[in-house]
Amino acid sequence: MNNKMKIIPIFVPHVGCKFDCVFCNQKRITGKGTVNVNKQYAIDIVEEYRKTIDENTLTEIAFFGGSFTAIEKELQEELLQVGHFYKKLGIVQKIRMSTRPDAIDEDILKLQKKYNVDIIELGIQSLDDEVLLKANRGHTRQDCFNASKLIKEYGFTLGHQVMPGLPGSTRESDIKTCVDSISMKPHMVRIYPTLIIKDTNLLYMYEDGTYIPLTVQEAVDVTSYIYSLYMVNNINVIRIGLQNTESINEGEDVVGGPFHPAFRQLVEEKIYFTSIYNILKDKNIDDRQIKILANNKEISNICGQNKANIIKLKNIFNIKKVSFEISNDNNIIEIYINSKKLGSFNKHDIYKNYLNN
Repeated sequence: MNNKMKIIPIFVPHVGCKFDCVFCNQKRITGKGTVNVNKQYAIDIVEEYRKTIDENTLTEIAFFGGSFTAIEKELQEELLQVGHFYKKLGIVQKIRMSTRPDAIDEDILKLQKKYNVDIIELGIQSLDDEVLLKANRGHTRQDCFNASKLIKEYGFTLGHQVMPGLPGSTRESDIKTCVDSISMKPHMVRIYPTLIIKDTNLLYMYEDGTYIPLTVQEAVDVTSYIYSLYMVNNINVIRIGLQNTESINEGEDVVGGPFHPAFRQLVEEKIYFTSIYNILKDKNIDDRQIKILANNKEISNICGQNKANIIKLKNIFNIKKVSFEISNDNNIIEIYINSKKLGSFNKHDIYKNYLNN
């Protein structure tokens, strides 16, 4: 078994969801229109993905795109039976789902246990009751706390999904949501800055001026802070920003908000820049040349998109040249002038550096 993870996504768009959240159009977000969701639908998806997945790859079935535990029990069981069947065969190793906090209770969790579900991700979105009301979420912050506690008590891996920039939110309330989420100790998190999708109530609010979305820079700023808070608390952030698809793209179904096809890298490069800046800010760079020693995987984050970080460093410190040397150390980034080391930082500490900046 290799370390590569593959997801088999089984989308159940808008099935079982009683509410029409202002930001949501699952048919567009998932790229799925009206589909007949049943056992055969799930089997067909798994069999199609099996053709492209190496048998030694760690594989998950993931029920995405709706409120899985809110759909009728008979359909839940149909779909769960598919996951359970392939898991027993060893074709998949884990089963995950996403759902709403108010669609969790003991009977629901017993059903998931029966079919060996591993991971339950909660779309908490915000932990501010006023924001939840304006977003027409149909649940409260207390529902999020209750559901998270119950999921962990039943032994599932807990995921949280949060959405900075919802109507009525502020930078402070988004950060407070993160802090409260951390207090529940989820095992993983997804951060989705709010986008305006076609055919949503949020689009109408945007058009009549009652909703102003975050700019890309504002979204990067608040997400960088939230991301760093999760990371210093040892909570893995498994996604930042909606996945770029044929329809989820600027000029297609995304009509406003902080969309960027590589949003996570914008966040990462901002955080890395802070650590490098802190090393250089009180140094005398006489010959205006520096060398950065880093693992190959980190160099793109250090450089930034279109070498944005390199350009900023050159302009701020009047640096003539920035060169790189590949390091075999996965953790340490070092900065040199000739053979003199100016400083270094552990890549796991970049988040602390950012929060303390």
